[in-house]
Amino acid sequence: MPKHFRVFATCDIGEAIELLVKRGYEVEIYPQPEAPPKSLIVERVRSGIDGLITTLRDPIDAEIFEAGKGHLKVVAQYAVGFDNIDRVDANRYKIPFTHTADVLTEATAEFAFFILGALARKMWTAEHLTRENKWGYWHPYLPFLGDEVTGKTVAVIGTGRIGLAFIKKCVGFDMNVLCYDPAYQNHSFVKSIQEIFDLRHARGLVREKSTIKYVAFEDALRQADFVSVHVPLLKEDESDTPTYHLFNEETLRHMKRTAYLVNTSRGPVVEESALARALRENWIAGAALDVYEKEPLPPDSPLRDPAISDRCRLMPHFASAARITRLSADPEKGMAGRCVQGLMDVLEGNYGGDITKMPYVVNKEAFTK
Repeated sequence: MPKHFRVFATCDIGEAIELLVKRGYEVEIYPQPEAPPKSLIVERVRSGIDGLITTLRDPIDAEIFEAGKGHLKVVAQYAVGFDNIDRVDANRYKIPFTHTADVLTEATAEFAFFILGALARKMWTAEHLTRENKWGYWHPYLPFLGDEVTGKTVAVIGTGRIGLAFIKKCVGFDMNVLCYDPAYQNHSFVKSIQEIFDLRHARGLVREKSTIKYVAFEDALRQADFVSVHVPLLKEDESDTPTYHLFNEETLRHMKRTAYLVNTSRGPVVEESALARALRENWIAGAALDVYEKEPLPPDSPLRDPAISDRCRLMPHFASAARITRLSADPEKGMAGRCVQGLMDVLEGNYGGDITKMPYVVNKEAFTK
């Protein structure tokens, strides 16, 4: 049985907390659904906690780490992303932070594909037509038509775990896939997918053979009927291949007027004022977003413009919001379980106490000898 540890969680992550309690941990959970004020997090950290469970909505920086000086041992992030955590500060204070990579891969990928289809087939608009009792007749092309997904070309921007999982969803719809990734090209995966396309064609399952290949960013945008974004958020001072405002007025103009943009990665990858203009002026056919430059989406966001509401689907950072993915206490299945496991690894000295070997720790570089 581990020694006594104190943990503060900025939100309730379900039954996984019971795993800590059963192991003798003292766990305090912020009881409100909204994010706690930063001052409260600082207060709890200063009180002497050993571990802090956080979400993307919690700013974690030098102020937090200073408050925990001498006793805070780990920050366990309930998310894949960690844009809210100042990595430089964490490294300076030698505080490891963990995340929940991989367990939400399939849920996020399928959600991206679902909203792509809902956007293209105008399902939101069609349901409103029915619910508002405006469906007064049937006609071959009135009041509007959607666009098919099957057989179209999709550009997958970012071929990490979620991007690759998204591509697998596209296979069943016989889509041609254009891949772009500024950091790493997974040619082995692409080869395997092409073999599947070839086999489907050879066995007579499809009339036309689909293709998959890596291309330049501009070529992907110019050729695609759909563009799905799966890159991490990287700013100019963080990477040679930054993704901040990767989609802006210049790049959005590269897309077809009939093309659709889907973003389930990070909000600031898309410049929202530029996207709103692109929709108002019909540079592109539509967009579906699950992430935003500022969350929750502000009331005065240009994306709320009623003039583009029929072509702009807005979701509440919802891609991983599936029961098993969000709440399973099993670290191989759920974010909650993986979050708690990452916290326990550090506090209980798993992997021989070597932080660099702990699979869910992000900032291993701060602990290399």
